[in-house]
Amino acid sequence: MDADLVLETRGLTKEFRGFIAVKDVDLRVRRGTIHALIGPNGAGKTTVFNLVTRFLPTSGGRILYKGRDITATRPAEVARLGMVRSFQISAVFPHLTVLENVRIALQNRLTRDTYRFWKSERCLDRLNDRALDLIESVGLGGSEQQKATDLSYGRKRALEVATTLALDPEVMLLDEPMAGMGHEDIGRITALIRRLAKDRTVLMVEHNLSVVADLSDTITVLQRGQVLAEGSYAEISRDPQVRQAYMGSADAMSH
Repeated sequence: MDADLVLETRGLTKEFRGFIAVKDVDLRVRRGTIHALIGPNGAGKTTVFNLVTRFLPTSGGRILYKGRDITATRPAEVARLGMVRSFQISAVFPHLTVLENVRIALQNRLTRDTYRFWKSERCLDRLNDRALDLIESVGLGGSEQQKATDLSYGRKRALEVATTLALDPEVMLLDEPMAGMGHEDIGRITALIRRLAKDRTVLMVEHNLSVVADLSDTITVLQRGQVLAEGSYAEISRDPQVRQAYMGSADAMSH
């Protein structure tokens, strides 16, 4: 395996009762890059995410993480190995504060014993410094004592990123991180993802083509569960098949 590859799929396939949702997908995600997965609705993007994070069993093919075959590995173990999908530990507790949410996520990183999940206040206080650093890193400094339910949508997504970062992932998978956001929040989260990518690898599904063009090093385009094209935004945006398949018109991907 190429030493630069952190995640690779070979012939990845998923069938649901005769319907082939993903077929022979070869994905090669290079270490330290932002890799986007795009395509029209129903192209199989989220299914690929569910397969590589092991929330769905494969029907065929192999998944390699840092050269290790994880095709049959359990989701929790995949996360411990360093590949984390944002929702895996970012089910934010709405009536806890920003600080409490991040401390609980850090606590989850420190123990594999689920029966010890709820720890004493004194034990959690030891995590404060790291929690405050994470909160600051996602642009939520000063909001430590604010309840999650009172955060705007974009700031709540930033909190989810902080709880994901608490697992210290090497690879972060972000499923439509800009969904439902206004222009200001999109700018904030785009800047956050760019900062995160300096120290880790990001694989994301995203519909906002401006964001994809701005952030991505490599883009894989899916159509009907298969890879249609791969390359930089400049390369795929010139491909008439991609423009037709993704947006329905030959000039829709002009940026």
